[in-house]
Amino acid sequence: MTEETPGFGDGAEQPDVPSAGATPDEKAAQADGPSTEEGPAAPAGDASQAAGLTAQLDQVRTALNERTADLQRLQAEYQNYRRRVERDKVTVKEIAAANLLTELLPTLDDVGRAREHGELVGGFKSVAESLETVVAKMGLQQFGKEGEPFDPTIHEALMHSYAPDVTETTCVAILQPGYRIGERIVRPARVAVAEPQPGAQTVKSEASEDGESTPAEPEDKADGAPESTDGKDGKESGGPDEG
Repeated sequence: MTEETPGFGDGAEQPDVPSAGATPDEKAAQADGPSTEEGPAAPAGDASQAAGLTAQLDQVRTALNERTADLQRLQAEYQNYRRRVERDKVTVKEIAAANLLTELLPTLDDVGRAREHGELVGGFKSVAESLETVVAKMGLQQFGKEGEPFDPTIHEALMHSYAPDVTETTCVAILQPGYRIGERIVRPARVAVAEPQPGAQTVKSEASEDGESTPAEPEDKADGAPESTDGKDGKESGGPDEG
């Protein structure tokens, strides 16, 4: 009768015995348990993750470009708004100054007439000069002189005449001076104009076309004058023939 050693029967679990030729790492791996191979799955996950990050980056870049374009457009609109505001401020200032100075034009006309008649003396002269200095600082400029060509954009003709000594429509008298602020005409200069006489202009044009035909007439008349037939001339002409 034989005795069976416990644990060494047919149904007993056999302990894991490392193989004789296994390395220490393989022994440790076998001790830890069977390992699952994940090599082929790892590259597929990295590619999908990279594709997702690229798509997100493209979306961020597109949004950034859109916001940059919006910012540039807003900046351009703001610059245009600033320029428009500055231009409007200058225009409003000129209009306000023009309205004020327009009310002072009759007073300036009185000062000018008083100066022409020699009545601008004493305290009145100081006040008038101070007034002219103030309006000049506000940009008011006087224009209109005798002898300058007539310009309908800055002159207003109140009197008309003809003169032989002018070659074009000319301002021969300044009835009221004109005033401007910069390029804005506050009041046109009211003038008397003179035009060239139509007859003199026609004669001059005909003379320029014909040349010097008129001065040549006395010479032709002298060449074609008939000979004198009186006796004295006859004797003088016939003297050599008489024997």
